[in-house]
Amino acid sequence: MNPSYSVIFFTTASGTGYGLLALLGVFATAGWLPADPWLGIVGIGAALALVTAGLLSSTFHLGHPERAWRGLTQWRSSWLSREGVVAVATYVPAGLFGIGWVFLGDTGGFWAACGLAATALAALTVGCTAMIYASLKPIPRWSNIWVLPVYLLMALAGGGVAATLLFAAFGSGPHWTGWLAAGALVAAWAAKFGYWGSIDGAAPRSTAESATGLGGIGKVRLFEPPHTGTNYLLQEMGFRVARKHAQKLRRLALLSGGAVPAALCAITAISEPGWPGTLAAVLAATSFGVGIVVERWLFFAEAEHVVMLYYGAEAA
Repeated sequence: MNPSYSVIFFTTASGTGYGLLALLGVFATAGWLPADPWLGIVGIGAALALVTAGLLSSTFHLGHPERAWRGLTQWRSSWLSREGVVAVATYVPAGLFGIGWVFLGDTGGFWAACGLAATALAALTVGCTAMIYASLKPIPRWSNIWVLPVYLLMALAGGGVAATLLFAAFGSGPHWTGWLAAGALVAAWAAKFGYWGSIDGAAPRSTAESATGLGGIGKVRLFEPPHTGTNYLLQEMGFRVARKHAQKLRRLALLSGGAVPAALCAITAISEPGWPGTLAAVLAATSFGVGIVVERWLFFAEAEHVVMLYYGAEAA
């Protein structure tokens, strides 16, 4: 599939934002969140800014972005519509949580309940995003049981890295958040390894013979392409990345998005409050950002649509 940079930014930025929002809600419920208005402004502000920027960027991939609101009406049958509905709904408890934290200096009681509701809706939104892809059977590498856990765990890992940076910069909050982030990163990349192993070892679901129904006659070969020039299908679904390049990019994603930020978050956790821990958290967030973008680019680039069987592909 042709990787769309607007969708890559959407899934990475909003995933991190929802992960941060979810952790803040859990920390408030557990009584671990300092009632510092400035911490609330930056924490809630960063989470909602990432979410909003991601949601807005997702409309750039549409032919008519001004009609995006119509997608909210198909929630009974469309995961994309469900994602939009839940994403909009998340702003309500998140906003109330922010009001209590920022304006009243209170993160307990009713306001903590709002934070927990925002946590649940944030997780549900990321789950809906994952199901948009996992429900597409014509793309076998997306219709995979690992897609949902990978999306959820990557969002948690991104939120953990962001929370580590937030608390390190303010010198307050749970000091062990760095360990939480490191653990979430390990879990996320373990799931990603499971996904890669699944798609690398999976047998083809469709072949040129099964797609045409001519397998009983013998081997099916393309006589001539359906079109003499390029078209939408070839532009969007005919993108291919060489296996050797994919392997290099996988290693880069793992190193930059997993190993390096996990080590840096651990350094932040064992450091005394001050600039060394904050610097490590900044580097962890930067490294994770690069790695998650590469990981998400590969998620799209390595996907193969079965329609390409009619354009010369032997299997999908």
